[in-house]
Amino acid sequence: MSLICGLPLLECMYCVACARWVWKRCLYTAGCESENWGLASVEELEPIPRLCRYILAVYEDDLVNPIWAPPGGYGINPEWMILRKDDEETLGRAPPYTIYLDHDNDDIVLAIRGLNLAKESDYAMLLDNKLGQTQFGGGYVHNGLFRSATWVLDAECDVLRELVERYPTYTLTFGGHSLGAGVVTLLAMLAVQNRHKLGNIERKRIRCYAIAPARCVSLNLAVRYADVINSVVLQDDFLPRTTTALEDIFKSLFCTLNKLRFRHVYSLPCLICIMCLKDTFTNEEKVLRDPRRLYAPGRLYHIVFRKPFRIGRYPPVVRTAVPVDGRFETIVLSCSTTTDHAIVWIERESQRALDLMLERDRVMDIPPKQRMERLQSVAREHSEEYKAALQRAVALEVPQAFSPSTYGTFYDPEEGENSGRSSADASRASSRRRKESWDDLVGRLFDTNESGQMVLKK
Repeated sequence: MSLICGLPLLECMYCVACARWVWKRCLYTAGCESENWGLASVEELEPIPRLCRYILAVYEDDLVNPIWAPPGGYGINPEWMILRKDDEETLGRAPPYTIYLDHDNDDIVLAIRGLNLAKESDYAMLLDNKLGQTQFGGGYVHNGLFRSATWVLDAECDVLRELVERYPTYTLTFGGHSLGAGVVTLLAMLAVQNRHKLGNIERKRIRCYAIAPARCVSLNLAVRYADVINSVVLQDDFLPRTTTALEDIFKSLFCTLNKLRFRHVYSLPCLICIMCLKDTFTNEEKVLRDPRRLYAPGRLYHIVFRKPFRIGRYPPVVRTAVPVDGRFETIVLSCSTTTDHAIVWIERESQRALDLMLERDRVMDIPPKQRMERLQSVAREHSEEYKAALQRAVALEVPQAFSPSTYGTFYDPEEGENSGRSSADASRASSRRRKESWDDLVGRLFDTNESGQMVLKK
């Protein structure tokens, strides 16, 4: 065909695809993704910088004499720290984490730190995933992060259950950054699915803040858990935009640079070529209908503090939504794609945004009654936005998506199966089925060694 036309058609198609790919990304700015989203309120934003500081505290060896504390400190009382686990104790099964009892905010916080560039096990966990490899809860999840979350919940469920039962008015909050954000996302989903392991805690008491998360859940799960999971993205951050296909490229680069597999030297240009062609000729609706494609989870908070083609920083604006399409789908070509991933910058900009909002409220002198009404209004808007997102997912024919009923409840397969039984029988059957499901899950992912400890299956 190329000879008949006198043109190298395949080469031309490849060049056009690459040119379009580069052109889109050169003109594309991160602010475009959230320009139609609503603005976050003070009440929504308040936990974000605080949880960033709790996650940063995981990096410290001694909280009494911290080395890397941000201005104003971590805001942590060392006497309220329940436990700390480092790399030696997790043995690479999960990033280091802490459990902190926050009496000031009536909160039980499990905080997991981000990717350690010096730990090969962290890279292995992040790259341990293939398209459609692991199913959970009617959707697909990231395999490596799911295995890590399962291990953490199995290791700490007794501690968490004791705290939840001792403090029945406290919320249970999972917070993590980068790699840890993906782990806490799946940990929160596991906690919701296995609430009997945590003292039958109510769903509304569980919440999760994933700071700069990896794409770890399919679209139906990302929308379904938007009432529990909140993702925070700073401007041009690359990780929430990194698809499984791009992870394969990074995996090839990683293997090539470490000279582990020389064949990847030849596969890298092919992967880039395929990605450009696929991005050019794939319909967006078809992408949304792919049940295996992973996305950033839950409700999204986008912190924007730079404007396109302008120098300098501007007062940060925090926008929020539960989008079905347009969930950080495009890599942004900018000089700050990696620096925007740093939790230090996320903490700093989110605190700046919160301070500006608080100052504006102080100037306006909003009375307490009005603040309470605003809080109720935000909760009502979130509920409506959540239901609208579920309905839109159904309208776009997202696999395994379901819409809320007319009475404001959501269809639960377990409830449907138990509708003909008494409430006591249904409760016992549901508990038994969940226990069996959890035991099957743990048995599928772990083995028991000679000393009686659980180890991940290879």
